[in-house]
Amino acid sequence: MAVEIEAKMKVDSFDAISRRLTEVGAAKAGEAIETNVFFDTDDRSLLAADQGLRLRTTIAMPSGEKKHTITFKGPRQHGPLKSREEKELGVVDAKDAIALLEVLRFHRVLSFEKKRQSWKLADCMVELDELPHLGLYVEIEGPKEESVMKVRETLHLTDKPIIKASYVALLMTFLQESGNAKRVVKFPTDQDAPGK
Repeated sequence: MAVEIEAKMKVDSFDAISRRLTEVGAAKAGEAIETNVFFDTDDRSLLAADQGLRLRTTIAMPSGEKKHTITFKGPRQHGPLKSREEKELGVVDAKDAIALLEVLRFHRVLSFEKKRQSWKLADCMVELDELPHLGLYVEIEGPKEESVMKVRETLHLTDKPIIKASYVALLMTFLQESGNAKRVVKFPTDQDAPGK
């Protein structure tokens, strides 16, 4: 089982980071819009065990090509960065995958959209993520902590605190604190604009 090792930092803008990525010779690996659907049992046994079960649909931009992946994440391991075991499985059809998970008594607890721009730098992936309500984040994922921390330093992000909470945890906290019972979080569309 692979281990996911990452550092996530909140930022105000991607401008300086994008410039720095270009300066240091990072290769742009693509842009996508993701829909992440998280599942748990009725008694929240996965949450209680600090585990996660997700179906992600990635739509590559501008091609529109879709990819569906089921991911299981194990409990977070101790250390300065977020590290956890991860197992992934590609699936052909998202609706069939959801139907299968529901037959196995997993139910949707949260769905959210994310815009992601991916870059490859050294042996790490640098993700520039935008989420509704939460804002902008830089996520650096690599094979070991030293690699991740070196890329963080290269990108001049050492002044930004590392956030170990997952996006799903951050969004659930935001929804609870704002009194929002909605569990489907999307970017606003033109239809959502005032007067529409």
